[in-house]
Amino acid sequence: MAETRAGRVREPVPVRWGLRLLGIGYVFLLVLWPVSLVAKYTFEDGFTALQETFADSDVTHALQLTLVVAISAVVINLLFGVGISLLLVRYEFPGKRVLSALIDVPLSVSPVVVGLALVLAYNPRTGLFGPGLASAGFDVIFATPGMILATVFVALPLVIREVVPVLNEIGDEQEQASRSLGANAVQTFRRITLPSIKWAVVYGVVLSLARSLGEFGAVKVVSGNVVGQTQTATLVVESKYQGFDQATAYSTAFLLALASVLCIVVVSLLRPKETS
Repeated sequence: MAETRAGRVREPVPVRWGLRLLGIGYVFLLVLWPVSLVAKYTFEDGFTALQETFADSDVTHALQLTLVVAISAVVINLLFGVGISLLLVRYEFPGKRVLSALIDVPLSVSPVVVGLALVLAYNPRTGLFGPGLASAGFDVIFATPGMILATVFVALPLVIREVVPVLNEIGDEQEQASRSLGANAVQTFRRITLPSIKWAVVYGVVLSLARSLGEFGAVKVVSGNVVGQTQTATLVVESKYQGFDQATAYSTAFLLALASVLCIVVVSLLRPKETS
């Protein structure tokens, strides 16, 4: 191994090329190849599958509902994610480590378990909160609010885990200086903190959006999967594929994948390059 001027260890050429090929092969087999097959079968007969997909009122309703649920979940996770990140980094309080650990629960718990837990909590007949909400005319389970709750839960850590490291890295010296000059909390956040964490927030939002668009297990449990009412795009993919309408299943899956990939590509292109 050779050492560069910057003091970093440089591996021999065969080792470097071997590691590159290993990484490319790993990503190709797990991501690129399967996704490319979805695109291939979607356009097997040209744009016919997509045209039929958009002509199906149930599928278009599912796509619209998916967009509503995903955007609602992203907005909620953005507001609470940034707030919780500031709380974890800038303040000391009892139970801080417990809160930080609880944030990672959605990453380790099955989404199906999450959906079942929400059903038990918000069931209109036996749930803890369900009867009161139902008596007020507010339906949660088998309705859009329950689907938003489920999606918020599974995407909860994504904004926080992007913002927290950046807040730790930038420190709070500039924020303290801003407050010492008479700025209030809102002015300090808007002029000092937010510009410093904006790209972490953007990446967290993009990851949260991609996760929300593709959520399946928790949403299926709390939605009831009613065609034309509470069926999202991911549920359409399952029902159409099992119903041997594979063209619609492929095209819907392609649209979901395309939306997520476009978000990530656009952010990657817009993000300024880091200078060494």
